[in-house]
Amino acid sequence: MCLFSFTKEKPMNRSIAYCAGAFLLTLLAPIRLPAQLPPGVIVDNWGGCPPGLLLSQVDLLVIGGTLVTMDPERRILQDGFVAVQGDRIVEVGQGKPASCKRGVSARQTINAKGKLVLPGFINGHTHVPMTLLRGLRDDVTLDEWLRKYIFPAEAKNVTEEFVRWGTRLAAAEQIRGGVTTFADMYYFEDVIAEEAKAAGMRGVMGETILDFPAPDNKSNAAMLEYTEKFLKRWQGDALIHAAVAPHSIYSCSQRTLQDAAALARKYGAPILIHVAEIKKELDDSRAKNGTTPVQYLDRIGVLGPEVLAAHCIWVDEADRKILAQRQVGCVHNPSSNMMLASGVAPLIEERAAGVAVGLGTDGPAGSNNDLDLMEEMDLAAKLQKITRMDPQALGAKVVVEMATIEGARALHMEKEIGSLEAGKKADLLLIGLDAPNAVPMYDVYAQLAYALKGGDVETVIIGGRMVMRDKKLLTLDEPAVIAKAREFKNKIEASIK
Repeated sequence: MCLFSFTKEKPMNRSIAYCAGAFLLTLLAPIRLPAQLPPGVIVDNWGGCPPGLLLSQVDLLVIGGTLVTMDPERRILQDGFVAVQGDRIVEVGQGKPASCKRGVSARQTINAKGKLVLPGFINGHTHVPMTLLRGLRDDVTLDEWLRKYIFPAEAKNVTEEFVRWGTRLAAAEQIRGGVTTFADMYYFEDVIAEEAKAAGMRGVMGETILDFPAPDNKSNAAMLEYTEKFLKRWQGDALIHAAVAPHSIYSCSQRTLQDAAALARKYGAPILIHVAEIKKELDDSRAKNGTTPVQYLDRIGVLGPEVLAAHCIWVDEADRKILAQRQVGCVHNPSSNMMLASGVAPLIEERAAGVAVGLGTDGPAGSNNDLDLMEEMDLAAKLQKITRMDPQALGAKVVVEMATIEGARALHMEKEIGSLEAGKKADLLLIGLDAPNAVPMYDVYAQLAYALKGGDVETVIIGGRMVMRDKKLLTLDEPAVIAKAREFKNKIEASIK
């Protein structure tokens, strides 16, 4: 480390020098080892700092990579660095940190030369424990899939243990694919929050509210009571943002929807809901409510800036104006919409209206059997191109935005996540560029959207904590999780015969 330099004109006994240096270092820049990073790391200087007193230090330096910042200027920085202190980014730039003028030290340094460094991906809509139902029944409509297969299978199998292990499996899959934040709605959401936090993931999580019995709560009143306890428990948590999740207009009465919205607003919590996913939902709403799903939700006072609406496929111009005016975030789920033949979301018109649209995987059973957000980027662009017969309809840069900063905007978390900027949470990922599908690279955004895969992600950091390094998961016992998933498959299969 660069501490002191001594000249021949002013010799000093070596032992005294070391003691004096150690004493001053303790006074000026005490090294504390917070829990965010693994213990036993070496405190080392980033090469190139001038000699002198060590006056600046950070927990982590990522150096030498190609930074895809997703900041307002959408800067791409060659030979870039990201400096992290605690759970936040403190500096982003090229070459050496500005603090290097005074000397800088990092508890841990990652050499990202030859790699892409990006903000973590944001999966805006999913139901993570359903990893354990992956492949149970495919190639049917959404209505048939829910009522004939998923709801009955869930009624027989969904327990706290099911949810715990399904969440662990999903966390492993999402971290491997570079997802650092996800929005989830399911049952036993308290357990999902516990497991996501243990894995080091950031999440917006809502307990599902319905007008019929669920695996964890048998009445509407019990669901609301559970949700309120859930909101109280997780208020102020650094990683978990507790939400309220009325399932949809076809599974919740007007009273239920309004009660759920009131509960969310009481605690300043997000509202997660499925909106205008299939044509039947639109037709039924017109017949029952006299208007579209979006206009019905607006009429009864549910829509607002705390709402994250999944799908938003069957929406017209008036709907889009309402979504924009109410600052509702939307989530596009191309794999799910294609697999269930739900329709094609009018992304371009939604964005033009001013709606923030993120990306989601949905599923991961029946509607999409994986949690690969990089695949969603690829499909989102191509789905718009083919349905409009226009290769320029939706470009690579836009879908990368949807997976990062626009996804953060949809969640109303753009001040905290979604880009590599000083002051934001230190959620980032590294992608290696040595695979055959990674070269040559002429355009970074095109490479990310159309060539690179989730499996190319090498290292993932969430809130300054490394959760995967060099493709090795650090917060999950992956072999145990996979073994348990196989056990559940046998139980579930036997239960539905």
